[in-house]
Amino acid sequence: MSYAFDPSPLVSLPITNQAHRFPVHRVYCVGRNYAEHAKEMGFTGREPPFFFLKPADALVVVPTDQTGTMPYPPLTQDLHHEVELVVAIGQGGRDIPVDQALSHVYGYAVGLDMTRRDLQAEMKKQGRPWCIGKAFDHSAPIGPIVQASQLAGITQAEIKLEVNGITRQHSQINKLIWNIPETIAHLSRAWTLMPGDLIFTGTPEGVGAVVPGDEMTAHITGLPSLRIAIAA
Repeated sequence: MSYAFDPSPLVSLPITNQAHRFPVHRVYCVGRNYAEHAKEMGFTGREPPFFFLKPADALVVVPTDQTGTMPYPPLTQDLHHEVELVVAIGQGGRDIPVDQALSHVYGYAVGLDMTRRDLQAEMKKQGRPWCIGKAFDHSAPIGPIVQASQLAGITQAEIKLEVNGITRQHSQINKLIWNIPETIAHLSRAWTLMPGDLIFTGTPEGVGAVVPGDEMTAHITGLPSLRIAIAA
């Protein structure tokens, strides 16, 4: 088969202790999935889960023990960090029951859902889609995947983000409003999940702005930390 031009390379993630890599299909994100973050965004209660997507090539892949770089994006004066647990899907399916959902999980990683908050807010005000605030280039830094079989107790893990060594976000995965199996079940009713899908599961309270020169370090217990600097 020939193409009009060379296709873009496949996006993939390193897997700890493995020579092969995880090929990425789609990137799903869950909105307002920690109660305290929902409150700081002006919402309360356990609303039905909602989802948005980022393009796979928005991922900034950072290997273990390295510091990645993302450029400060254009059009914004208010770039926010959102640290998240990322679920990597290894077995696809549709209408997945909650009690079977974890069997579809390949592994987990630490990710950042970077947000052009001012653009997102303006789109919300106008009642328009806010892809411009979420799905821009380099908007999804992510670390290596740890296979689920090598990781026990992810639901009890701590999640934390530091900016220049100062803690900004700190919570526990068990504070997710919709837990991992529930999220997979809900998502699979709207889309057929495929091997290679990633699910950013939501961020805890404490989101805030970063500027060029800042360095973020994201931690989740049991996973390689993710370090990334904001370039001019």
